[in-house]
Order: sequence, then C-alpha cells, then structure tokens
Amino acid sequence: MHSSKLQLIARRLIGALPSLFAVILVTFLIMRILPGDPAAFFAGAAATPEAVEEVRVKLGLDRSLPAQFWDYLTDLAQGDLGQSFTTGQPVLQELVDRLPASLELSALGLLLAVMVGLPLGVLAATRPNSFADHACRLLTTTGVCLPTFFTGLVLIYVFYYLLGWAPAPLGRLDLFLTAPERITGFYLIDSLLAGDLEVFWASFTQLLMPAITLGLFALAPLARMTRASLLGVLGSDYIRTATASGLSRTTVLYRYALRNALLPVVNTMGMVFSYLLGINVLVEKVFAWPGVGSYALEALIASDYAPVQGFVLAMALLYLLLNLSVDLVNTLLDPRLEKNA
Repeated sequence: MHSSKLQLIARRLIGALPSLFAVILVTFLIMRILPGDPAAFFAGAAATPEAVEEVRVKLGLDRSLPAQFWDYLTDLAQGDLGQSFTTGQPVLQELVDRLPASLELSALGLLLAVMVGLPLGVLAATRPNSFADHACRLLTTTGVCLPTFFTGLVLIYVFYYLLGWAPAPLGRLDLFLTAPERITGFYLIDSLLAGDLEVFWASFTQLLMPAITLGLFALAPLARMTRASLLGVLGSDYIRTATASGLSRTTVLYRYALRNALLPVVNTMGMVFSYLLGINVLVEKVFAWPGVGSYALEALIASDYAPVQGFVLAMALLYLLLNLSVDLVNTLLDPRLEKNA
C-alpha cells in the first residue's frame, strides 16, 4: 500500500477520535436522563424501596455521573462493554454473535439496491424525459416515501400469507434446520463453506424478503444519484469530443462517462449502507431477525444501559470503517484524490 494511502487512513482514524468520544459521552448522558428507573425495573414490581436501593447500588447507579462515566471509560479501554442485565451475558459477546446477522441483511439489501438502482439510473440518464425516466422517478419516490416497516408488512401479507411463496418470517433459518458451523457468522457463506446447499437455500429464502424491504428503500438515493451524476458527465466537453472521434456509444458511456460518474455514487453507497445499519432495527422486529438492532431495542425498552451504549459505539465504529473504505475506493477511481491525500 502506498504511503499516501497509509497517511489517509491515519488522518481519518485520528480525526475520528473526537467524534467517537462525543458519541460515547452523548450516549452515556442520554441513557441516564431517559425516563424510567433501571433499578426498579430489575428489582420487580413487588420490590420494596430497600430492595430497589440495593439493586441500584449493585448496578452502580448510586454514584455520581462523572464517577459512572469514568468507570465506563476505564472498562472501554480494557475492551469491556459491560454486561446486559436482561440476558446476563457480556455485551461484547452478544454484539459479536448478532452483528453478522445485521451485516448480512444490510449487505444483501444494498446489493439488491445496487443491482436495480444503478442500471435504472443509467437508463434514466441516457433517456431523459422518456417513459423509463418517469418510471425511475416514480419507483424512487415510492421507495423513499414508504416506511420500511410498512413495506415489510405488505411483503409478508402478500408473499407469505396470500401466495405462500415465502417462508414464515421467524428469523434467519427454518425451525427444523440446524444453523451451519460458525466460521464467519454469515449463514450464506458458512453454509457454502460447509457444502450444505439445503441450509444455504433455506437461509437465502429467509433473508430475501427483509433484504428486499431494505433494498426498496436504498435504491431510491442510488438511482437518483446515478442519474444526476451521469447526466452531468454526459454533458461534458470530453464526452462530446469522444463521441465526435467516432467511438461507439457503449464505449463512451461505460469506459468514460460512467467511471467518472461513479465517485458521488460510491459516496452515496457508503452513506446508504451506514443508514441501513441504523434503520434495520425496524425490519428486524417485523421479521423477527436476531440482529443487533432488535437487541438494542429490547435493551432500550428495559432501560438496560450497557447494550444500548455498546450498540451505538459499534455503529459509530462501523460508520468510521465505511467512510474509510469509501475514501480508499475513491482513490482507486480517481488517482488525483490519492495525491491530494
């Protein structure tokens, strides 16, 4: 790897430290000011005030906020995200167990959006104000306007309840099948590595409807950005020069125009993927998907601080890695960015 890429990575990582600290601080404070008493929740409805106070001392909630925050930072420095009081398990372990499910769902949703959104954007840009262009606008507008949980419920009603084409929305795998041996945590990859095509197909069919739900939402910004970026590039002088030189329309479009139009599209992909990781909590609840989103939501309802704080921190780290990956891909598409770095 070139030194300029290493410098870019170092600058991004150092520049993200204040943002990560702000995320940790804000999440810590918000969890403490939310209504509800965790001590009373875990002590039970029939607990006496003495029992509630005993639980509060056990949870460390009787200490001042600065003392609690310092303890939290000390634990983070040691790689300890705390323990979930609702499940009794370490938060880090539960996030590691559940994160592949959320990443697999979001990644397939983004892949479906790219497979549909990019060709749709190219088609709309090369035929402005045509039927294809208007259809693209209608589809993208619909994808943005419909809430993801509503889209998921409609898909369940039509394809599972009415038509019976889709499996029951009850998690990552049918109840009568055994999960593949954990290697990556991604059922599709692990089942292929194990050579178990039955589990692969079953996990893919379970994954398809929630992924389509996310993909319908994600394809809207991708198709719009592809159309807008490609329209701007097609009107450039060098594109007109290439066309006048006798190059074929396909060569001009895919070799020159589309490559230069991909920079903002790649940036949009990174933002869309990070956004999907945040909103998939709704899709996970609709499809009973055992990801980190549903885990954090259940902890939030129970006023269980540690899982929510761990979830937010994990999402912040993933967002940082996504931005870094997007920057590196952009330097491959446009080497001038590497020199500027």
